[in-house]
Parts: sequence; structure tokens; C-alpha cells
Amino acid sequence: MDGIRYAVFTDKSIRLLGKNQYTSNVESGSTRTEIKHWVELFFGVKVIAMNSHRLRVKARRMGPIMGQTMHYRRMIITL
Repeated sequence: MDGIRYAVFTDKSIRLLGKNQYTSNVESGSTRTEIKHWVELFFGVKVIAMNSHRLRVKARRMGPIMGQTMHYRRMIITL
């Protein structure tokens, strides 16, 4: 489960729970087959479909230094 970071709870993701679709952020370097394997192994369910998109990187300032938020990919997994 190294690639799956955390579950996402937004208005859209809560609406998708009724359709048996779950949303989570995963590491940007993880492939779709790895994520599918982790979900099926850890939760013991069959994955029907997976949709993914990369999240936009936001600029953040810490004093005089400009930085960026972490690079994540958001997966919508249909069970």
C-alpha cells in the first residue's frame, strides 16, 4: 500500500460513493495496474474500472523561498 496516500472527501467524491466509486490520492509514479493490484489485495474486492488524472501543482511560499505542493494523481476506482 505504498502508493495509495489517502482517501479524498469532496462534494463530488461523496456523491460518487452512492455509485460505488471511491476516490483517493496516489503517488504520481504509481501505475494503474499497481494501484488496481493494491486495492484488490488490501480490500479483497474486484475493481471494475479506474479513472485517473494528475492534480495541478500549486505554488507555496515559505518566507522568501517559493516551493510547490506534492505531486499526486487522483484515482476514481469503481468496484
